[in-house]
Amino acid sequence: MENFSIGVDLGGTNIKFASVSASGKIILEHRVPTEADKGPVRVIENMMTGILYLLSLNADAENAERLLGIGVGVPGVVSLDGGTLSYPPNLPGWQVVRLGDILKEKLFMAKKLSMPVFIENDANVAALGEDKFGAGRNLKTFLMITLGTGIGGGIIVDDKIFRGAHGAAGEIGHITVKYDGDAPANTGIRGSLESFIGQRQITEYTKKLLAKHPESKLHAMCGNDLSKLEPKLITEAAQRGDHTAIDVWSYVADVLGAGLGSVVSVLDIRKIVIGGGVAGAGDFVLKPALEQLKRYTLRSMHEGLQLIPAQLGNSAGVMGAAAQCI
Repeated sequence: MENFSIGVDLGGTNIKFASVSASGKIILEHRVPTEADKGPVRVIENMMTGILYLLSLNADAENAERLLGIGVGVPGVVSLDGGTLSYPPNLPGWQVVRLGDILKEKLFMAKKLSMPVFIENDANVAALGEDKFGAGRNLKTFLMITLGTGIGGGIIVDDKIFRGAHGAAGEIGHITVKYDGDAPANTGIRGSLESFIGQRQITEYTKKLLAKHPESKLHAMCGNDLSKLEPKLITEAAQRGDHTAIDVWSYVADVLGAGLGSVVSVLDIRKIVIGGGVAGAGDFVLKPALEQLKRYTLRSMHEGLQLIPAQLGNSAGVMGAAAQCI
């Protein structure tokens, strides 16, 4: 029997849990509501509920000996001590929380278990998951960017997370691509990558185009209710040859290529793994984004440039969280 660890992916709506073997097989999965609006005490209680549930299914002595630890992926900045979470977005009432110590203490009180508990930024653990079990298995060094409600990033160097001087490296979504652009409400950073191609911003951009293109298939696909518009529908319309949908993804690719050009120019990392819901657009985004990326980098840096689809999908968070223990 293989050693395993428990991965926890703390999201704004749900908390996902999984037991993951050392070779990357998901053994058990579970989820509970986050209840973020009820504050950090309730959220931590819900985390413990899920952890204890998985432990109860692996409670025999043999399994306990094979348990390597518990890894957690969280939104926001995690300090280099590996356990302090500071001001996470989408979690009201949180400030600076020694989450690692709290979970260790609660585990000992509940189960008399003393084991490693690792805390890391959620985008970083997604990158680690792809490194250990997914698209990055044959890449020692790469950048991962997650395109979804927000835009996250993780940097892997020699198969390890690069955290920077204070633990906050990889915040790619906050790179400015238009210095006089509007500031998104959640960060206040003007003209950031996220302010242009976060999921909500893509939807708003699409609505503006649709006002000029009543012939677009997207109107009917939404039942003429644009409040139902989402990236998956835009991708489906593009696959059906809808020019408005194709133009949306071309715009996203242009912005993404410009942002990634800055990162590549600074870090000289030429393999980029693309994940998150928006990445489901596939080549409608990846091919033109690569061409734009080349426009924003020196020709001497073009060799080896590659945009690679992530492989773990919605499991990247829990698998990467668990991989911290392996």
